[in-house]
Amino acid sequence: MTEAPAVTAPEPTVRPFQLPGYPLLSGPFTHLTAEHQRLTALRWQHFDARLVGTTLGGEISGIDLCAPLADDIVAELRRALHEYKVLFFRDQPMTSAQHVAFARRFGELEVHPALGSNSDQPELVRFEKGADVAGLENTWHHDVTWRPLPSMGAILHAISVPEVGGDTLFSDMYAAYAALDEDTRALADELTAVHDFTRAFGHFATPDVRERMRAEHPSVEHPVVCTHAATGRRHLYVNRIFTDHFGGRTFEESRELLDRLCRQADYPEHQVRLHWQPHTVAFWDNRAVQHYATSDYWPQIRIMERASIIGPRPA
Repeated sequence: MTEAPAVTAPEPTVRPFQLPGYPLLSGPFTHLTAEHQRLTALRWQHFDARLVGTTLGGEISGIDLCAPLADDIVAELRRALHEYKVLFFRDQPMTSAQHVAFARRFGELEVHPALGSNSDQPELVRFEKGADVAGLENTWHHDVTWRPLPSMGAILHAISVPEVGGDTLFSDMYAAYAALDEDTRALADELTAVHDFTRAFGHFATPDVRERMRAEHPSVEHPVVCTHAATGRRHLYVNRIFTDHFGGRTFEESRELLDRLCRQADYPEHQVRLHWQPHTVAFWDNRAVQHYATSDYWPQIRIMERASIIGPRPA
């Protein structure tokens, strides 16, 4: 990896500001400029990459994920993942076995306890949606934050997709943290958050079943702001699906600040949007980004498979 010369932007005179009376930011998102310039200057040895979002999203070309990859290519892909936060590959007709083999190059794979899997590859979660099952993943989230060791990354392969709809959006959690005002950032730095498996997966369960689920997957506590294990950069690590409350506070005491932090994912300036085509692959850093799968295609068919790579405990 090399860097081409980048043009240095002048120091911004205006940053986003909070609209009076509302927890919303407006104004120029100047905190994105330096990262955008840094990413546009990157060059790679074993493949080409095109930045498709302001601070995230690298579309990779010149590489075949269906074939075994040399160690130096895998190492460079890992570096690219850390830089672009999410990688996109087009026209990669992987078999399930090839999908699992590629994902294993980056670490041990998890098996999800609640979502259905590919019948031949238990490490692959299969999302098969159509007239009988609609998509439910249309909320900003990191995956499996209710685990003591959540995913460090996930690789999603599009098998069948609607012509229109079913896009996935990704939001930069480094940028989300940088957008916070100083007082909120200092407060968030000191907090932990409790993540609960049953907030999402116990929604339709009876109280008895929810208690059994909670016993099998006890709540875990992670920092609200984490330091990425590979990059050393600070990022937000809370979401509305799995985060229940802050450590030492009730849900009611946590809700206003938790909602304000989660809103950082909502800004289009922090996002990149992927329109799927058959055999598109997305590989995202589950710490550096949150994602949102649009549920706007029912009753059309959308079939995806995901392999998730176990990561370290957030710190």
